[in-house]
Amino acid sequence: MDDAPVSELFELKTAIRKQAHENRRAQLEKDSVSEKIVQRFMDLPEYHVAKTVMFYVDVRDEVRTRQALPAALASGKRIVVPYCVDGELELFWLENMGELELGMYRILEPKNELRTIESKRLQPPDLDLVMVPGVAFDRNGGRTGHGKGYYDKLLQHARLDAPLIALSFECQMFEKIPAESHDIYMDKVVTEDAVYTGKGR
Repeated sequence: MDDAPVSELFELKTAIRKQAHENRRAQLEKDSVSEKIVQRFMDLPEYHVAKTVMFYVDVRDEVRTRQALPAALASGKRIVVPYCVDGELELFWLENMGELELGMYRILEPKNELRTIESKRLQPPDLDLVMVPGVAFDRNGGRTGHGKGYYDKLLQHARLDAPLIALSFECQMFEKIPAESHDIYMDKVVTEDAVYTGKGR
């Protein structure tokens, strides 16, 4: 499948994204299932040893993470959240929930006035562990996002020893995600049912 023409890969990914979105919208009890997934992430040995951890802040039907942020902030770890500027993801050191506000598309983002504080601005190599969202995954750590490549760009600059761990509802898991040369495999994919070990980078 990975040797298929680019147009065929695009069509396959588009079909998988469409199905994954439908599956995710239909997911029941999103709050309680998300809590189980995030707790499983926070129980991982990779989380326990990491000092600086990136959490994504959930939007729409993603696995919900915001309910776990207060506990993560209280843990003594440096918690980092991404936000989008001109098609690129920037990283923000989050110290309390009051530093977030609803931005465009009602997405929780760092307040504008805090983004220029130099000590708040981090770079991908600063991360010891990266929590990754996505639209669909497979058990080898294959991932597809929304197709805009925001996370691909960010993850290319993460340290090789910083695990990439995706959160996913089981309904977002597919047999195989078609991969292109720029796609990055996850080290693990955490669902409500299992922790799948991926190929990694």
